[in-house]
Amino acid sequence: MSDPARLKIKIQIHSGDEIAMGPGKADLLDAIRQHGSISAAGRAMSMSYRRAWLLVDVMNRCWDAPLVQTAPGRAATSGARLTELGEAVLAHYRALQDSIAQATRGPDYDVLAARLLAVPRTSQKD
Repeated sequence: MSDPARLKIKIQIHSGDEIAMGPGKADLLDAIRQHGSISAAGRAMSMSYRRAWLLVDVMNRCWDAPLVQTAPGRAATSGARLTELGEAVLAHYRALQDSIAQATRGPDYDVLAARLLAVPRTSQKD
């Protein structure tokens, strides 16, 4: 019998071939909200600025309006913030995650957890 905690269900929302929202992007949005900039959010997540910016770019291109608004420069108004849509998408995504987490407390999840090996076999013939 395996440990049911090893079963991980993650939600990815796609727009075409791009991942418009997933767990990492949601965490990045939380970090941008907390730190007020893409670079600070990236640092907090041990991620390069370039990687963080590319993720924001994908998110902003996948929705009908941007999720993150940026203001360049060193003025008091510079940095990044979540737009109204960004706040809404993040809230709905987190609610969906909570709903899925509740679904993992049931017989279907338990059956899968019981049948899952702790580590894969080295060969199908083992």
